[in-house]
Parts: sequence; structure tokens; C-alpha cells
Amino acid sequence: MSAISAPNTASTPSAGLEGVSPSFSQAPSWQVPAWLLGLVLGAALQLQQSALWLGTVYGWLLAAACAVGCFAWWAAGRGGSRWRAMAPPAARALALGAGVVAMFALCGLRAVGYVDQALAPALEGQDVRITAMVAAMPQTNEAGTRLRLDVEAAHLGGAPVRLPPRIDVAWYGGPFRDASGALDLQRQPPAIMAGDRWSLTVRLKAPHGLRNPHGFDYELWAWEQGVQATGYVRAGPKDEPAVRLASTWRHPVERARQSVRDAILERLARDVNGDDPAKARAAGVIAALVTGDQRAIDRADWDVFRATGVAHLMSISGLHITLFAWLAALVVRSLWRRSARLCLAVPAPTAAVVAGVALAAAYAVFSGWGVPAQRTVIMLATIALLQLGGRRWPWPHVWLLACAAVVVADPWALAQAGFWLSFVAVGVLFATNTVANSAYESSAGRHFYALFREQWVVTLALTPLSLLLFGQVSLVGFAANLLAIPWVTLVVTPLALGGVLWAPLWSLAELSLQPLAALLQWLAQWPWAVVFVPAAPLWAGVSAVAGGTLLAARLPWRLRLLALPLLWPALWWQPARPAPGQFELLAADIGQGNAVLVRTASHTLLYDAGPRFSRESDAGHRVLVPLLRALGEKVDTLVLSHRDADHTGGAAAVLAQQPQAQAIGSIEAEHALQALRPIAPCVAGQRWDWDGVAFEVLHPQAGDTAQATKPNTVSCVLRITAAGPRAPIALLAGDIEAAQEQALLARGAALKADVLLVPHHGSKTSSSSAFLDAVQPRTALVQAGYRNRFGHPAADVLQRYRARGIDVVESAQCGAATWSSAQPGQVACERDAAARYWQHRVPPRAE
Repeated sequence: MSAISAPNTASTPSAGLEGVSPSFSQAPSWQVPAWLLGLVLGAALQLQQSALWLGTVYGWLLAAACAVGCFAWWAAGRGGSRWRAMAPPAARALALGAGVVAMFALCGLRAVGYVDQALAPALEGQDVRITAMVAAMPQTNEAGTRLRLDVEAAHLGGAPVRLPPRIDVAWYGGPFRDASGALDLQRQPPAIMAGDRWSLTVRLKAPHGLRNPHGFDYELWAWEQGVQATGYVRAGPKDEPAVRLASTWRHPVERARQSVRDAILERLARDVNGDDPAKARAAGVIAALVTGDQRAIDRADWDVFRATGVAHLMSISGLHITLFAWLAALVVRSLWRRSARLCLAVPAPTAAVVAGVALAAAYAVFSGWGVPAQRTVIMLATIALLQLGGRRWPWPHVWLLACAAVVVADPWALAQAGFWLSFVAVGVLFATNTVANSAYESSAGRHFYALFREQWVVTLALTPLSLLLFGQVSLVGFAANLLAIPWVTLVVTPLALGGVLWAPLWSLAELSLQPLAALLQWLAQWPWAVVFVPAAPLWAGVSAVAGGTLLAARLPWRLRLLALPLLWPALWWQPARPAPGQFELLAADIGQGNAVLVRTASHTLLYDAGPRFSRESDAGHRVLVPLLRALGEKVDTLVLSHRDADHTGGAAAVLAQQPQAQAIGSIEAEHALQALRPIAPCVAGQRWDWDGVAFEVLHPQAGDTAQATKPNTVSCVLRITAAGPRAPIALLAGDIEAAQEQALLARGAALKADVLLVPHHGSKTSSSSAFLDAVQPRTALVQAGYRNRFGHPAADVLQRYRARGIDVVESAQCGAATWSSAQPGQVACERDAAARYWQHRVPPRAE
């Protein structure tokens, strides 16, 4: 369960807030639920906008909605008999419509105000001198330090300029290539604390993420974080030195979090005997549980946690916040009852509720005030206010009120998976709970039964939702959570939090984590521990969620079996494939690198595997593996054009996830990838046929590898031809340069193609005029990172394509690009398919 702990008082922390149960007797006026539902629907509708309207339009809509809402309220209360006799459905529709329009307008106004603070395009790539405050604890890795800064002043060439109020920058250490490709030795970043004020030179750009089918929306994440520019610190020998101006206490919570995190890592690092990676990684988990720093957890551990369905336990989630509220309420209530004077002033249950919510909010703030923690605090506060106000509402109204409160605070939470996991889980537990009212007097066996049943209900209800949101479900998740939830929440987390007061408790927390980690490792290694299914369309996902809810309901099994037809479409969905004789290209958006998925009627080829971003991140883990799983693909052949890291960086992850895949490429025998899977050389003349589609390697020739002076010269060039007399052709050219292009022409290679993967990402060294005249493509695909440091694609190269009337599609502007031999004149761009107003739009290049 990855969300707010549900209101089952028999087994969950929220039960400590006494009186909060699904059994309420006094219902609110019909107008309140209508308004609440309207607020949620209005926010959901506004999030579908591809572009924002003018602020004045939203203002007029808000005024109109308020007028209609006030009229509905007056008519239902103080209006004449004619108005009070208005048909209830019509009155509810009026209030509902007013709520929808009001929230739609409010969201739009907030978005317009936020966009007005965005980074001006003219300032992208400029060296700007800023005075800024470190607003969050820095994140350090092998490449340098990442900083979140609140900008106080900015100057360009001595003149003041306006920057967004909050930016994220990286301060690299050691060798680093700037935007021109020149090697620059950066000064090592010093020790930096939250609250420090610095004078820095930064080079910025708008937040720009990778856009792929079923992929992570980085730009939405940055929007919710309030980050409107990213970049890096200019700290080379020729740059003006960075200066720490002051060490302040402007961000005391972040400063305290940083001190605690560093103390945990330092202490537990001393406890590691020899090279024990498991113990070393445990320190990151303890730091995450206390301070919410999820980046401290090793990627391998995240893989285990996801495979066993317990990832929500290993960071600050709604469950931890609710547990803290429950424990705080119990302690305060017990202590409060010891004082008659205090009880006369404020009843103990009231004091317990207020203290529980307040201390939970304090814990959420200390843990970084992440979005899940915010949702939990808002929900707890909403339910507590209902209780303190003497309101006894039916559970659907309580659930809707909490949902609306979260949406009003953060409308964009509706686009996050965690929101739906939270509220679906809570709603299902509200609807199916019948033991809460007698839980306080129940036996230990009944408590265990309640825990068992709650976890079972959540598993049934959330499995279809997890399939819809993530395309995977852990088959061992029920057993893993049944053991991990009480262990982590009642043993590991209290010890970890207690270490803030007495440091040796961190060592005990680390020891208590070891048996659980061993168990999870064992479960994750089970065959079919986790099942992946192709991403189903929305209608199938909604049907499956309804089926899961029906299965979890307290109904006779004969009725529950009706859920099976609802589950079937999502469980057995298979994406459409090209017809026999046809093929499809999907040029993934992987930044600066190449990765092209080629699909025929029953086979799949992956051409290159994208770049490596850092020690912990590469295109394989971040893009290609999730993409292949979402499409339900089993790769038959992985072609690695050559050894450069921007083409092989994600290969290890792809090979691990695709054990059946064969590999060919220009990869030397001593390369590390050869230990993972034998990689046969690609040589001109190799041919094979899949479903009537012909594949042929055009370059390199036998013997070229031994004479190669650099990897680009032996890039595998692959020609793909559909069936038929006038069959469309694709040419994937890797990183060949002008000399290899000329060699292909000299050999009389069949180069003419409908679509061309632009050689070397559009570098000046490739795409010679003679080569383009021979290929004569209608479409050219450029895979290059947004504002990459190499300047790809070069302006003069683009001009050569345009002069020949070739349509150039850049991944930075298009996102993932899909081309089909069945419609060779069209390219589908992921950024156009599901455009939203918070997504970055790269302006077209000047002709």
C-alpha cells in the first residue's frame, strides 16, 4: 500500500485519531458534495488543456462561477418557495457546474501566473551572474553536486535580468565539456549547506525532459517542484570565481535535514566492516526513512523494492506520516489524561487529535515536504477538522472532502500515480471496512485478521490500478507487505527516527533492516516474482480498476466473479503490430545518443541503446526497459553500432531485461559488454528476413575494424526494406562520417531510402552533400539532446537537408518519433500526441 494508511481502526495508524471512522450519521447539505465533486472535476478538466488561455478569460470564468454558486446557495436556503422547489437534480447540477468552472478557472489563473515567471528564451545558454540562496539540502554524486537555488538577483553583462525565482543547477567537478564541446577543468565544488548565500555564474535552460510513450513526465515534476530553469555552475579557471557571501538560517529545516542525513551516512559508514555493499546501502535506506532523501537509496535496492511491492515503505510515504500522527496522538492523549487541569481546559481526545496532526505535519516538513507527505497531512487535517467541528459525515463525503482539499492545494497531483493509489486504497478500505467500530475492544487475533484482510483488500483493489499506471504487479507483494509493513513502521522507522536524539539507534535500525533486506532479496529472485504486461488503453484500465474494486467488495462470490470480464482486457491486452511485409520505427527520446526500435509483424530489433547519464542512471533503465515493457516487446536482436557511450550506455540494462536477445555490433572483444552477452561483429553483406521485411548491413566491411582510428568509422549501417515493388526503405547510419559516406558511395551501396537516421546526430563531420543526394530521404530523424554541448545538429548540416526539401524531425522538438512503412510520409511526435501546457515547447529553428 503506497499511500495514506486507510481508516481501518483495527490495524492502521489513522485509527489513533479517535472518532475518524467510516460510520458517520450526519450528512452534509447536498450542495457540499456537489461543490466538492465539481472542484475535483474542474481541476481534472483544466489539466487536459494543451495551451493556456489569457488570464482575463479565466478571471471572467471565475466570476461567473462564483455568481452561479452564490445564486444556488441562496436559492436553496433563503430563496422563495419557487426557488426552493427547484428540482433537486437541477439544483445539484447547478452547484456541480459552478464548482467545475470555478476550479477550472482557479487552476488556469495559477498556471498563468506561474508561466509568467518562466526563463526567457534569450537567456538560455548565457552566462548569468546570480546571487542565490541554497533552498534545499545539496545532492552529491561522483559527478559533482546538485543545488536547488532561490534566486535573489541576476545580472548579464552587468545589466540586471529577471530569472525564475527557483532553479536547479549542477556544480560539476573535474573535466567537463561545455556547450561548444571544449574541455574545461571545473573547480571542485566546496562543502555547501542549505541556507548558504552564494554569488555564482550559471548557464541555464528551460526544464526539458525526455518524452516517450508511457514514460515519466519530468516537466510535470519540475512544474510541481516550482523549478523553472536548470543548468550548471560555471566554475572553470577562466570564469569568475564562485563566492560564499553568507551562511544564514533562512532554511533551518533543510539545514537540519542535511546535518542529520550526513550524520547518518557518516556513522553507518564507520560501522561497515570491510567491503559489505549490503550494509553500505542500508545507510541510504535509513537516511531516506528519516530525511526523505530518496536519492540516498541505491538503484539496485530500488529494483528489489519494486519487484516485491514495498517501495512505498522505503521513503517518507503517507503510511509513515499517518503512523507518526497515530503514535503522537496516543502519547499526547495518555499524558494529557494525567492532568485534571488540562482535561478541564481541553478534552484529551481533542488535544490528541490536534497534537497528532501538528506533529505529523512537523515530521512531513522535516522529511522534505514531498508531495505524498503533503497529501497525507492535508487529508489528516481535513478529517481532524471535521471531527473537531462535530461534523459526522458518511464516508463517501469524508473521502470526497479529503480528495478535494488535496486537489485545491495541488491540482497537478491529479496527474500523479501516487494520488490515485492513495485515494483508491483509502476509498476501497472505507467501503469494505466493517470491523472498525469494535476494533478497540477486539483481541490480538482480531487485530491480526484485520491487518491480513486490509492488506488483501488493498492488493485486490490496487493490482489493476498498478497495471494501468505502471504496467507491472508484484505477485509476492502481498506476502512481502504483510511482513514488511509492521516491521518497517513499528521497528525500523521508530529506531531510525530515535537516532536523531541518540545516534546509536541508527546502528540498531541498520541491524533491524538486514533480515528484511535478505527476505526481500529472496522473494525478488523467485520466478514470476513480478509480472509485466503491455500498457492497456485507458478504457481497459478503468474497467480493470472497477473489476478489482468489485473483487474487494463484501459481496457473495457469485457476484464477485462478474469482475473477471472486467479484468480480462487489461490483463491480456496486446498492442497492434505492423502487418506482414511492413515495419515500424520508433526513435526513442533518449537525449544525446541513438536508440531506434524496429518492429515487424512478429520480430523486434533495437538499434543502439542510448547514453549513460551517470553511474546510477542510463537510457536503458530510464527509457528503453520501461518502453519495451509497456509495448510488450521481446527483442530478437540488439544492434550496437559502435562502442561510444552514447550508443551503448543502456545496453547492459536492455540485455539484462531481454535475456533472449542476440547482439551484433562493432564492439571489440575486450569490451565489458562482451562479458554480459557475446556480441558478434556486424559486417557488410549480412542479411536476414523477418516477416517479409529485409535487413542488410552495409558497413563496415571485413577488416575495417582492425584499421579503425576511432569508433565512429566502423559504425554499423543498417538498411531495412519493406515488402513490395515500391517498398519504403529506412537507413540507420550510426555515427559514420564523411569518409565512410564516400566509401559507401564508391562501393555503389544501395543507399536510397525514405527515412534516414541522420549520421552522427547532425555533426559537421557527416551528412555530406553527395551522401544526401544518393539517399534522397523524405524524412530525416535527428536524435540529439536539447541544447547539447556538441551543438548537434549543426546549422550548416540542417541547411543542407532543407535545401533538398527533406523534412528534418529533431527529438528535442518531437520527443519520441514514430514512422511506419505503411505511411512513409508521416511522422508521429510524442510531444504532439498528448500535449499539455506545462510541457516545454522548443521553438522551431530559423530557416
